[in-house]
Order: sequence, then C-alpha cells, then structure tokens
Amino acid sequence: MKSRPFQFMDVPRRLPRELPATLRVLGWQEIYGGFSAPEAADQSGRCLDCGNPYCEWKCPVHNYIPNWLALVREGRLFEAAELAHETNPLPEICGRVCPQDRLCEGDCTLNTGFDAVTIGAVEKYIVDEAFRQGWRPDLSQVVATGRRVAVIGAGPAGLACADRLARAGIEAHVFDRYEEIGGLLSFGIPAFKLEKQVIETRRGVLEAMGVRFHLGVDVDAAKGHELVRDYDAVFLGTGAYTFVDGRLPGQALPGVLPALPFLVANARRQLGRPHADDPAFDLAGKRVLVLGGGDTAMDCVRSSLRLGAAEVTCAYRRDEAAMPGSRREVKNAREEGVRFLFNRQPLEIIGGTRVDGAQQATGVRLIETRAVGGRGNAAENVPGSEHVVDADVVILAFGFRASPAAWWNDYDIQLTGEGRIRTTGAGGGTGHAKLFAGGDNVRGADLVVTAVHDGREAGLAIARQLLSDPDTR
Repeated sequence: MKSRPFQFMDVPRRLPRELPATLRVLGWQEIYGGFSAPEAADQSGRCLDCGNPYCEWKCPVHNYIPNWLALVREGRLFEAAELAHETNPLPEICGRVCPQDRLCEGDCTLNTGFDAVTIGAVEKYIVDEAFRQGWRPDLSQVVATGRRVAVIGAGPAGLACADRLARAGIEAHVFDRYEEIGGLLSFGIPAFKLEKQVIETRRGVLEAMGVRFHLGVDVDAAKGHELVRDYDAVFLGTGAYTFVDGRLPGQALPGVLPALPFLVANARRQLGRPHADDPAFDLAGKRVLVLGGGDTAMDCVRSSLRLGAAEVTCAYRRDEAAMPGSRREVKNAREEGVRFLFNRQPLEIIGGTRVDGAQQATGVRLIETRAVGGRGNAAENVPGSEHVVDADVVILAFGFRASPAAWWNDYDIQLTGEGRIRTTGAGGGTGHAKLFAGGDNVRGADLVVTAVHDGREAGLAIARQLLSDPDTR
C-alpha cells in the first residue's frame, strides 16, 4: 500500500523543464527535458492507484500504467522498463509523441478536481534512464525457431511487429525505402518533438535483439513476390503516404508544398542527407500559410518558424475545439508565434507574377464557415465572407490516405474504397494466409500508438501461427 495515498494533494502536477518559446524556435532540439529520479518518483506518487485504471483502458496498447508508476515510486527502474515493454515495444517514443491529453492523462481520475498524473513524461523517463544505465530487453531464454518473417515498412507498426517476432525466436527482416528506420518517426515528426538519436538508440536495441534492417529498398512487385515466396510470413506496415488532395485551383503554383514532402525534405536536411527528389524551398523571411488542423499541420507551422519564416499562419475550416490534433501542440505553436484563423475554408490559391516573369503563389482565398447544428463537426460556408490572406508559401496539410501496392492484388488482399487493407481479427490477418497488415494502411492516418498496437498484435499472431500450426512448418 502507498505510504502517502493522498500525495496528489501535496504534490502538484509538474512537467519536465520546457524551453522558453523564444529559445526553442532557434533550434531543433526537443522542447521538453526529462525528469530526475526524485522528480519522477514524486510525480508517480501522485497516482491514486484507483482500482479501475481508466488511464490503462484509454491507452490504445493498454499499458500497465499504475503498476509501472508504483515501480518508479519505489525506485525499481529496470522492473518498470521491463513492464513498460510488455505492452509497448516503443515506450520512449510514445511517451514523447502520444497526445496524452486525449488518451491516458485525459482519462486520469485526478482530472476530476485535480490535475492528471504526468504519465507521458514518466514513461519517457523510465526508458531513457533505463537505457542510459545499461538496461536492455533480456532475450537470453529465447530459443531460435529457424523461422523468418519479412516486415515491409520500418515505421512504428513494422518496428513493433519485429520486436514481438524477435521475442518469439523468429528472425525479423525489415525492409524500408527510406535510408533510416522509423518511417514518419524519422522523416515526418520533427526533431523538436522526437530527436533522431532516440530512433538510433531504438535501432541499436532491435538489432541487438536480432532484427535485421534492409534500408533503401523499394518493395516493388518483383521484390514483393520474392518476399512472399521466400519468407514464412510477411507483415505489411506500409503506412499512409498519399496526401489528401484538396483540389484547390492554383495548387500547382510554385510556392505550394504538400506537407509530407516538405517535412521529409526538412528531416533529411537536418540529418545531412538531402535527396534529389526532395522539393526545394526557402522560407527565410517569407509569409507561410498552412492549411489544415491536425498534428501534421502543427509540425509544418512549427518547422516553418524554425526555418526563418517571418510570419506563419494556420487556417482551419472548423473551430479550435474541433481540431483533430493534440491540444498541447496547438498550445506550443501559439506560444511560438503562430497565428490561427479558425472557421476558414480555402477556396483557391492566388497567383501572381514575379519580377522575373515567373508565376508564384501570393495568397489564398478563404471563406468563413459556421457549424451546422445536429451534424457533428459539419460546417457550411458563410455567404459574402470571402477574403484573401497573403502568403509567399502555402503548405497543404489536409491529411493522408493509404497507398496500396498493385502487387497486393495477386494475393487476395481486400481493400476499402479508400485503399485501406481489410483485415480479419485483432492480429491483422488478410485474405492470404502468409500476409498480415496493420497501422495506417489499415486504419488510415492515425496515431503512432495505434500503429504500435497493430504491429504488436500482428507479431503475436504471426508467431502463434508459425509456431503452433503444423501446416505452416
């Protein structure tokens, strides 16, 4: 039993050190620091251990949150790290990028009259500090089975799947077209939210577990057929990379950038590995207008500030309460100087002629919107409210859809009308016995933690099939 069951009344909720906005926009380091051991213990001690852990149920991977908070409070760090990995193959990443305000912390019992336990920051502390002290997953009792599984995609779903396969003694070979692991963890999420060294550390951990990475490999039809033929199973963790086309007049103008190519190109710049296919852009001294209201839009506006933009505006077609992204990210963006225009629907991108005679985006024609009663988040345009917001650069952040590969059709994989894979059961089974899927190519663009969940469950399902079904031996 806790020695101080009502510690939350004496110890206020505190987050780790946060860089002031005026400093953090000058660089790309994570804006939040980490807890010390005493700070982590104090914050963990605020947990009520309420007996019906709403935090655990709201977590998509159902982390044993009260249990590892108790271990941190007792100073049993390595046990906490072991327990955190039982449910989440990537806890240090989820501790950084999960929207805890909408998930575990949002359902914390202390939210009723008090402030929620700082679950995400403690989760980050557990793994960062355990790794620093030398803890690694113990696979000493794992027996190699001789089975091999190909994982297509080194994003969160693929990494989570590979982790569970390795723990079952199955050799996981992960293939990805990018030159680093992580998928959008490395090339979509900016370093001020997730420093790339975190991904590098996780890569070392997975490789020590026996996972083998094959990077810079585009799995086309020939390669896909080869993997299905030569491996005992294949997991499709290909994500969602096709941007939602707003079909705005003028979006082909110079100065208009789709969000993902912009973020990927910037990530490669930060890594010192620019690619010939990356779009060229220079935001220094420019007026940037980002269209969209999700976390990707927040990544774009906050990156634009760090790239020297003189003015950054975000326009979203509904009100602030309806924004799909993390409230924390909106707060951070506003603190850093982003201007928000809510209830604005883009109609067209306006172009003009530069001094050299070339065309260039000069602004966006918007119209005000209002909520339509009884129809959820539906909105309608307000007649007579059209106006133009001037911009030198326009970034389109309307979301992403799955990108199905044509070769999947040869294996009875069923797709939805939006191109997402139809799966059967929690393990991500498809219409072919050897093929499994999970993450954004099944759900559509979603959270990192839901992709981790799908990869974890698929890895477990593949292991059960390969190690218990004689027909697959």
